[in-house]
Amino acid sequence: MKVLDIGCGWGGFAKHAAERYQAKVVGITVSKEQVELAQTLCAGLPIEIRLQDYRDVKEKFDRIVSVGMIEHVGYKNYRSYMEVARRCMENDGLFLLHTIGGNRSVKSVDPWMNRYIFPNGMLPSIKQLGQAIEGLFVMEDWHNFSADYDKTLMAWHGNLEKNWDKLSSKYDEKFHRMWRYYLLSCAGSFRARSNQLWQIVLSPSGVTGGYESIR
Repeated sequence: MKVLDIGCGWGGFAKHAAERYQAKVVGITVSKEQVELAQTLCAGLPIEIRLQDYRDVKEKFDRIVSVGMIEHVGYKNYRSYMEVARRCMENDGLFLLHTIGGNRSVKSVDPWMNRYIFPNGMLPSIKQLGQAIEGLFVMEDWHNFSADYDKTLMAWHGNLEKNWDKLSSKYDEKFHRMWRYYLLSCAGSFRARSNQLWQIVLSPSGVTGGYESIR
C-alpha cells in the first residue's frame, strides 16, 4: 500500500510500516531537522521524507496516517485539513487520525504551555472534529484510551528523574523544573479525564460490511 504520513516527525511510523508491512510511505513535515534525521533513519527503505506543507500534497494514497499533527494546525484549519486528507485518499482508503483532545471547544491555549512546550498548539474537541469531517468522511471507529496516557506520562517523568544526572550537564535546573511540571500536570489532566487521547478511523463513504475495529 501507498501510505501518507502527515506530520511524520522523525520517521518512526514510516520506518515501522515499511519494515513490518512492506508499505511505501511518503512522510511530510515542515521541520528541516526532522527531515534530515528521518531520511537517515529510513535510508534504504521505500520511504520518501519531504519538507512539505500538508496542503501542497496532490497525489492519491491507499491509507493516510496522522499522529499528533492536528493539534498544531489551529481551529481555523481543521476543515481544510480534512479536505486535503479526502482529496489525497483513494475511494476505498482509510484515514487514521491520532490526537489528544479536549472536552470543550476552545480557540485559545494555556499561556504557559503555549510559551514553553507547544507554541500555537491547540486541542480539538469532538464537536470541532465532527464539523470538520461532516460530508467528507464516515466515522468508522473512535477509540479513547486517555487513561493509558497517564501511565505513559508518568513513565516519561520516571525516565527524566532517573537520568537527570546524565542530563544536568546540558540542561539547567530551570529546564528540569519546567519539564517535571509539564509531565506531571499533563499526567494529572489525563488521570482526571480532563484531556483525552483519541484514535479515529475515517473512510470516504463507509467500509462495505462495516469496519472491523482493532483494539
